[in-house]
Amino acid sequence: MEHASFGPEGAHIRWTGTAGGGDGGPPRVYVHGLGATSAVHHAHIAAVPALAGRRSLFVDLPGHGISDRPAGFGYTLEDHADALASALEAAGARGAELIGHSMGGSVAIVLAVRRPELVSRLVLTEANLDPDPPLSAGSSRIATYTEDAFVRGGGFEETLERIGPVWRATMRLADPTALHRSACALVRGTRPTMRKMLLGLEIPRTFLVGGHGEELTGREELTAAGVTVRTVPGAGHNVMFDNAPGFAAAVAGQP
Repeated sequence: MEHASFGPEGAHIRWTGTAGGGDGGPPRVYVHGLGATSAVHHAHIAAVPALAGRRSLFVDLPGHGISDRPAGFGYTLEDHADALASALEAAGARGAELIGHSMGGSVAIVLAVRRPELVSRLVLTEANLDPDPPLSAGSSRIATYTEDAFVRGGGFEETLERIGPVWRATMRLADPTALHRSACALVRGTRPTMRKMLLGLEIPRTFLVGGHGEELTGREELTAAGVTVRTVPGAGHNVMFDNAPGFAAAVAGQP
């Protein structure tokens, strides 16, 4: 396990990783979604033979997994991106390929815009691109609570009960304050929006959609801007669990 300082004094963002076999390509940095952890969602993908030759980092964003959860941190998408930048710099992982799931994809987009020297490619899985997602989204449900009601009034516990065993397994490891502030940041979005930032980037970009999910809004616009949009069959929001071979092939850039 490695770490780098971020935000308030004494706070550290942490990650685990593999050295890889030295295939000559840039490191791959896996970034989890809201209430998740990176190794749980991605370590089995990085072990696939087509990917195992590359150095891999599994970074837990502030307030999640093994990273610190300072009470005075804002947990905005920009805050998360800056903390992730600290991790990449400390790890010597400039020019990395970022594989971001859901909120992690949004953070990856923000990082690619703010610190372009750190990112050479984006693979975004069911990433949040627009503010004000529907109430069916996990972030929107969490954001309906006030911070006090979520952290101290039972909202966190109600959410853990509602979301089911898969998401609950990692969300229960997240700090409730960090979780609520991160969810509100997703609902609020960025200015310009994550979608507009993604459209304006010139690095290779792949956007993955689970075949069992809703139709991707603005798919034609993304394609016209050079974003490779792929539907992974047999998968819902957690593409890496539902169709691991299809997900790994997309990360590896295979047809």
